[in-house]
Amino acid sequence: MKAALWVLGILALLGATVYAAQALSPWPAALFYRVLMDRGGDGLSRALARHVPSGVTAILDQRYADDADALLDVYHPAQGSGVLATVVWIHGGGFFAGSKRQVGNYLRILASHGFTTVGVEYSIAPGATYPTPVRQANAALDYLVHNGKRLRVDPRRLFLAGDSAGAQIAAQLANVISVPSYAKAVGLTPAVSRAQLKGVVLYCGPYEAGLSKGGGLYAHFANTSVWAYSGVRDAEKRRLNPEFSVGRFVTPAFPPSFISAGNGDPLLAHSRLLAEALLKQGVKVDTLFFPDDQQPPLPHEYQFNLDHEAGRLALERSVKFLSATR
Repeated sequence: MKAALWVLGILALLGATVYAAQALSPWPAALFYRVLMDRGGDGLSRALARHVPSGVTAILDQRYADDADALLDVYHPAQGSGVLATVVWIHGGGFFAGSKRQVGNYLRILASHGFTTVGVEYSIAPGATYPTPVRQANAALDYLVHNGKRLRVDPRRLFLAGDSAGAQIAAQLANVISVPSYAKAVGLTPAVSRAQLKGVVLYCGPYEAGLSKGGGLYAHFANTSVWAYSGVRDAEKRRLNPEFSVGRFVTPAFPPSFISAGNGDPLLAHSRLLAEALLKQGVKVDTLFFPDDQQPPLPHEYQFNLDHEAGRLALERSVKFLSATR
């Protein structure tokens, strides 16, 4: 009996310790979700491998800044020479997971359509907080411009792209490049001019902090993500970073945009809201949304599933947008 009580006491103490840790720090929950998300990202990457064509050159792990995570991968067609319109892709992962490796196969496929594509690694939360990834993506652009000839990057024809959290980072950086007052508020000096940035491709992003509401497990995930990325526990004080909600700050200077999300994506409202904000400013916007009752519902990051018709359509529409805008 005493031994059983001792075990129960130890378990209760461990439970209380875990609960206290979760209440005081985003790390426990962030690490839990990171494992799950990276498992899913690795699975998507493996499924894409069968779609990767031959004839694509990869230049991996190019260091673009002094930060430990400041590496990027470059892909371009093996045939030909000279610089190409370049798509700089920022991976997703809730700001605390994911990697450039997980989007590598997709970028190989995209490069086969006649582009140079770039996967940017950045420091993730909770170890790195806002706006570190935006700053790093800006530094990556600077590196690409100064190494354009070697990497077949055309500095006059750049696109920013991203999925999920990476789409939000890409949208913010696009607005930093487009709106001087916004760049000042974020605390960045753009590495490229607005004339160099030809467009953005945004999939499934969280663009509006005010929409991160609801209940259940998703609410816990969203709260963990915002807490980890902002570095601020108190939800009310997170308003100190209003620039996160990029749609509130866009102007007619924002570049032409392709925006998409699946009908079963919990972040769908974010994509619709950003598209509406851009259209109100007179920005050229191409969207790919689906009927609300489409079955089966298209999940978050649906575009990476090229075994599904919707994923193939998304790739086709992305290539069409990029080709028309470059």
